Amino acid sequence: VQLVESGGGLVQPGESLSLSCAVSGLDFSRYTMSWIRQAQGDKRELVAQMTPTVGDTEYGDFAKGRFTISRDNAKNTVTLQMNSLKPEDTAVYYCFAAEVKYYSGAYHYTGLEYWGQGTQVTVST
Repeated sequence: VQLVESGGGLVQPGESLSLSCAVSGLDFSRYTMSWIRQAQGDKRELVAQMTPTVGDTEYGDFAKGRFTISRDNAKNTVTLQMNSLKPEDTAVYYCFAAEVKYYSGAYHYTGLEYWGQGTQVTVST
């Protein structure tokens, strides 16, 4: 299984950046896909996630209105569009896949999960 992130880099405050994660080696349609970030010295926090059913999303409070997660189940990719970036968005951004099963009206995690290697996003003047 491989999760390969791309698109990180150095941008100025107010600019935009798009991260992409290419996934291989698993049944993409069975996984909730997430972007999780970790700033230096801080704990990891959820940026955004999307269940296998497109449109069911969750965002961290700091990401609402600025970031958008999307996925392409045909191409096994997940993208994070980040707008109006702030210095406090500086972190390593990880792609995360968690297998889920749908029953009793909700998704349930099976415990099978995978991480990408992370990509650095730096927002600075």
